[in-house]
Amino acid sequence: MSFPYGLVATDLDGTLLRSDGSVSQRTRDALTAAAAAGAAHIVVTGRAVPWTRHILDDLGYDGLAVCGQGGQVYDAGAHRLLTSVTLDRQLAGVALAKIEAEVGPLHLAASRDGLDGEVLVGPGYAVAGPLPAVPLTDASDLWAAPLNKIYIQHPTLGDDELAEAARQAAGGFVSVAMAGAGIVELLPLGLSKATGLSLAARRLGLRAADSIAFGDMPNDIPMFGWASRGVAMANAHEELKAVADEVTSSNEEDGIAAVLEGLLA
Repeated sequence: MSFPYGLVATDLDGTLLRSDGSVSQRTRDALTAAAAAGAAHIVVTGRAVPWTRHILDDLGYDGLAVCGQGGQVYDAGAHRLLTSVTLDRQLAGVALAKIEAEVGPLHLAASRDGLDGEVLVGPGYAVAGPLPAVPLTDASDLWAAPLNKIYIQHPTLGDDELAEAARQAAGGFVSVAMAGAGIVELLPLGLSKATGLSLAARRLGLRAADSIAFGDMPNDIPMFGWASRGVAMANAHEELKAVADEVTSSNEEDGIAAVLEGLLA
């Protein structure tokens, strides 16, 4: 069986996962067939490890995963964090002040570093779905331990507007990623999914030239830039579709499987 790629990189939410959080049997079978043909599968997600582990365990996934928007490389089989990049808290504080000076008060959440890092959620911040989080009642607790990202929301600005305003105000201090509905993140400067994916690929002896990547949001743009081929889901953000080599069917309609089956045929 011939397969043209040595690496299949997939985002999770809106890409590999359906809206109910499951992965279809068809997609599981296509990934298994690609693996049998010699391709490694690397999950590349904006979620930090504590919000990713249960999904990988449920999938029976035991390879490397890139989590935390590229900041963490996680060995799912060994349940071990191999690399982790943290946010400079002083720079993050400056960035927040600059953004709020432009757009007014923000609703905040923050992801603490580590295998069991908690997600702290401040007043007014809306968490999507039933993900575990700890209320942030004392603002000083935000800075009490190493962080891998800060999440920001605005009372009136939409996600795209907020992300652009954050880049304009604080792009010299942090990287800004728009990862999904209501998910605008402040990250270590220069960090992206491509950073973590390149590290994980290097550990496996794989190259960008041998890679195909699947995604659905603007935070997947750097990953598409790194991989040889970028495939956007039908449900993808227009910014990602604009730079994709191909658009497949949606995450609900087994878009990853449709592409892999065609390549395996």
